[in-house]
Amino acid sequence: MRQGTEGEGAMSSIKSGEKAEKPLKWWQLSLLGVACTIGTGYFLGTGLAIEMGGPAVLISFMLAAFGTYVVFDVLARMTAEEPIKGSFRSYAKKAYGGWAGFSSGWVYWSSELLIMGSQLTALSLFTRFWFANVPMWIFATGYAILGLLVLLAGTKGFDRLENLFAVLKIAAILMFLAIAALALFGVLEGRTHQPRLPVEAFFPTGVLGLWSSLIYAFYAFGGIEIIGLMAIRLRRPEEAPMAGKVMLGLLTTVYVLSIGLALTLLPWKAFHSNKSPFISALENYHVPYMTQIFNGVLIIAGFSTMVASLFAITTMLVTLAEDQDAPPFFARRMMGNRPIPALGLTAAGMVMSIMLALFMPGSIYEYFTTAAGLLLMYNWLFILVTSGRLLDLTGWGQFKRYLGMALLLLAVIGTLAHRTSRPGFYVSFIFVVLIGVLTFIMQFIRRKGNPKDPSPANEQGFKSFPAKIKSKAD
Repeated sequence: MRQGTEGEGAMSSIKSGEKAEKPLKWWQLSLLGVACTIGTGYFLGTGLAIEMGGPAVLISFMLAAFGTYVVFDVLARMTAEEPIKGSFRSYAKKAYGGWAGFSSGWVYWSSELLIMGSQLTALSLFTRFWFANVPMWIFATGYAILGLLVLLAGTKGFDRLENLFAVLKIAAILMFLAIAALALFGVLEGRTHQPRLPVEAFFPTGVLGLWSSLIYAFYAFGGIEIIGLMAIRLRRPEEAPMAGKVMLGLLTTVYVLSIGLALTLLPWKAFHSNKSPFISALENYHVPYMTQIFNGVLIIAGFSTMVASLFAITTMLVTLAEDQDAPPFFARRMMGNRPIPALGLTAAGMVMSIMLALFMPGSIYEYFTTAAGLLLMYNWLFILVTSGRLLDLTGWGQFKRYLGMALLLLAVIGTLAHRTSRPGFYVSFIFVVLIGVLTFIMQFIRRKGNPKDPSPANEQGFKSFPAKIKSKAD
């Protein structure tokens, strides 16, 4: 592998590509992070978590928030010191060599592919709230085509759209919080249930239920790695940690407050996986057109994160192709410097997702959500492992890193404890095995073609640093 020049080549590519675009301020990156994160994993996947863990799901979300913070913190520190195209995938390659970059990139690509499947399914479920008799695949096809058109419009259009969606999503959540507050103070009266704090049966499914729900809490925070890909566009890369802290602080506050209020408005057994818990809570109160408006916001949120996934999956594929970890054809740009071949492969993956939604409408969302969340967790684990090689962490920093790894492993193993999430674990395992086999084949071919290049890892670490990046604020 070309370890000696990779960092220089990546930076050169950035300057000729991403850096030519308008740089971002830290608060703009925070807003994009909110837009790329608040989506179907939160608005619909929370229902799965509540079914498994009951009110104790609030603990799951706080644990997931801490684990997410640890992952983003180390990723932001690496980005602040040396922004590199490909973000975590490129850092993995610098830390452990070509096999790590190849496997990390393709595991992430696979996770985003499955995430798009779950998002298309969720969007179809939300839209059937208005058109119950229309087949899901028709909605899924329409949203897929619309998402591809947004990406074809270019990065500037993507930024503006995501910023607008972020504002709309935050406004909708604030609207839900206001309605919940009115219900708590008796201004609004429930049709079948009255507000009641969920303290009597906080652990209705026991520790096992809480454990099983942890993966869906982590899934609701999925999107921070997309911010890692966008962080190279920051005007001041050293502000990446600040952008992440503001974003995660806002997300955690919003998540815990809104879910806690939803569980106060309705008993936890009233929530189901095929319906947003927030829609269920609003339906219990006489607020004209509120459920209709909120359902529209759910569609906006799901479409927003689907477009973000499209951006991430296309960007990663182009990076892999440019570094010869994917067929070079996918790095080609056409029609105004747009990665048309990469978008074509992404579209093929979306077609597969739509077909699955057509043949398996009842269980596809649970399977896709679990498998996507697991593949994302595998990638987050590798980010933490990579940081141990590239960052010179203090004792407290190392403790946080190991604690974050433990939380991620708990979430992964917890999927085996519940019949709903277990099939998703097997799906993710199949993906990992296939990528592992491909990684072995690629390494064998490359070493056979260039026997003088062992490239098991990059012995020099970051080119612009003596050995490791000194982490100054653990």
